[in-house]
Amino acid sequence: MTSEVEQPEAVSEALGYEQARDELIEVVRRLEAGGTTLEESLALWERGEELAKVCRRWLEGARARLDAALAEEAGPEDADGDGDA
Repeated sequence: MTSEVEQPEAVSEALGYEQARDELIEVVRRLEAGGTTLEESLALWERGEELAKVCRRWLEGARARLDAALAEEAGPEDADGDGDA
């Protein structure tokens, strides 16, 4: 039973940002449209939460890379420690 829960997460981890975002948009569309059973709605909600986490991790990673690049760019200008740019 544990493998059934872990497998979808592993599949989600392999998704790129755009794939996860597009699938999340589809999940939200289906939830907003209604007409699904309670079980289907709960499954869609859980999938949406999982996809949102994947998107969040991608965005946090991108932010960290951007921050690192900006820090690297700013670092050499003040390498002598005198504060002059």
